[in-house]
Amino acid sequence: MKPSRSEYHDIRSIRHHVRLWGDATAPKLFLLHGWMDVSASFQFLVDAFKQDWYVVAPDWRGFGLSGWTREGYWFQDYYADLDALLDIYSPAEPARIVGHSMGGNIACTYTGLRPARVARLVSLEGFGMGRAKADMAPERYERWLKELKERPAFKPYASFDAVAERLMKNNKRLPRDKADFLARHWARQTEVGEITLNFDPRHKIVNPVLSRLDELIECWKRVTCPTLWVFTNEIDPRGWRKDTPQQMAERKSAFRDFHEVTLENSGHMMHHDQPEKLAAIIENFLAE
Repeated sequence: MKPSRSEYHDIRSIRHHVRLWGDATAPKLFLLHGWMDVSASFQFLVDAFKQDWYVVAPDWRGFGLSGWTREGYWFQDYYADLDALLDIYSPAEPARIVGHSMGGNIACTYTGLRPARVARLVSLEGFGMGRAKADMAPERYERWLKELKERPAFKPYASFDAVAERLMKNNKRLPRDKADFLARHWARQTEVGEITLNFDPRHKIVNPVLSRLDELIECWKRVTCPTLWVFTNEIDPRGWRKDTPQQMAERKSAFRDFHEVTLENSGHMMHHDQPEKLAAIIENFLAE
């Protein structure tokens, strides 16, 4: 495995952990992880890259080794966190950004907000949320009020082996050696000896604000750099996968310079399932 190292930065009153691979003089590549994931999750992808990259991969607030917030989590904060991270690691040149799932959603919208800051954009299974309707709002607000009064928590695990087994249950393609590696980054041992996940349980509280796809599309229309969406052929009738072909075309057509690739024999966690093929797709696109 290619060795990584850690840096910490105080960003917007929260201590952020950033995982780095490679020499700082090499071309920079930002990798943004998804929901309930961590920066170390990209280890297999980084190992598969043929080119030498200076890889910068933050843990989002409330995930991995980054700090937690008492006020809960709002999607807009991730845009501001990414903006600050680029000020630190790429202040003088547009960035190459690859985001998975939630990280892809953040990257796509951020690039519309700051088009001059991004040179190339790759989104891995992060194509916006499902289509929300206004009549869903009362129930969503009601659920949010209810969950605020309940203390969210993750159940402890008996061992890191148990965490690895959970990861393999969630992803049937994940081999044991990769699961064992991920378990040591997804979880930690507490002072009382329990194994607990490295995520703030407050991420379980529903966001009361509905995701408005029309607003995201207006942001995407401002993206000027070449953009690649990487799909899998996984069957999962949730979120954006509910779109009709015409509705999906609406999402894609928002980008001025749009490209797409489907990665076969992979589930949502494509950077675990097919890291070699995914690395080739990303590097080919970045080289164009």
